[in-house]
Amino acid sequence: MTSLWLSACTPTVKIEPPDKPIVINLNVKIEHEIKIKVEKELNNLLENDELF
Repeated sequence: MTSLWLSACTPTVKIEPPDKPIVINLNVKIEHEIKIKVEKELNNLLENDELF
């Protein structure tokens, strides 16, 4: 009798795929900052118009 009662109360879980496709709206804002440290001699070399 107890086994009949326990089997009647067994919970079930169903996993089903959705009927419609899943839509994800995602807004991402990416900001970056690049810092370049140039030695003074190299900076003077780059400013030389004759080289470029």
